[in-house]
Amino acid sequence: MDNTATDRSVVGMTPAAIAHARLRRRKAIEGKVVQVLFFSCALVSVLTTLGIFIGLAVQAVPVFQDVNPIDFLFGTTWQPIIKDVDGNNHFGVLPLVSGTFLVAAISALVAIPAGVGVAIFLSEYAPDKMRRVIKPALEVLAGIPTVVYGYFALTFITPQLQHIIPDLRIFNALSAGLIMGLMILPMVSSLTEDAMLAVPRSLKEAAYALGATKLEVATRVVVPAALSGIVTAFIVGISRAIGETMLVTIAAGATPNLTLNPTESIQTMTAYIAQIGLGEAAHGSIEFNAIFAVGLLLFILTLGLNIVGNLVVDRWREKY
Repeated sequence: MDNTATDRSVVGMTPAAIAHARLRRRKAIEGKVVQVLFFSCALVSVLTTLGIFIGLAVQAVPVFQDVNPIDFLFGTTWQPIIKDVDGNNHFGVLPLVSGTFLVAAISALVAIPAGVGVAIFLSEYAPDKMRRVIKPALEVLAGIPTVVYGYFALTFITPQLQHIIPDLRIFNALSAGLIMGLMILPMVSSLTEDAMLAVPRSLKEAAYALGATKLEVATRVVVPAALSGIVTAFIVGISRAIGETMLVTIAAGATPNLTLNPTESIQTMTAYIAQIGLGEAAHGSIEFNAIFAVGLLLFILTLGLNIVGNLVVDRWREKY
């Protein structure tokens, strides 16, 4: 640094002014460093996502050299390893997609109503002492390994359901979906509660002043005002259900059926990836590369779901 220039810049300044100028320069430098650091963190996230997409796409290209993409996306038979009577393999991914969304839909039917109900109770009704008990209990549910949920669904839920549905198979989408709904319930309820707590207190006080009951305030004021955050909770929960692996691998089975019957055995996209990842196909074969094609489709579906969720949130977001 040019000491002469520095000396000239402080000529005629009091010691307090000099100290203030140095402090201001130091804060400016610290601000630039922090800005670069945060930008780097954001850039890492973007580059990681891009790297995952490129990695999956590169490995999936050999599949589409032998399989028509239309047949892959809309084919109704998924038989990549075992050949049929004509000696052909089938790479129609629709049975895996239907199985994935069937389980996710069942879990959503469990987690969304229950999650919103829990969130309304915690944010509007529960005393502080009760909230301090229920919140940790929900967090415990979120911390249970998914493999435990899978065996719980297989060894407890399915036998109980068989008393009600005698034709229910050991491996089925119903028990997997029900337990997955229980698994994502803490996520949905926590995010929904946060959205409800962010609603300005003035809105609720105005509703009470007009004579509204607590139920009316919760359902007609708080829920509509927090709708964007609630939709975000739904999207995050469903995305988590779509990407779940161990639970569906254990409880739902490994039969790629194109069905909407939840009592049947099905296979999801993640379950197939886990199955082939155990070494059932030779490395570099089209059967092995098919897991990357399935993974790429799963990535695109999840990304599309999140984009739609963001559009919905932007459309219905309330700013106070």
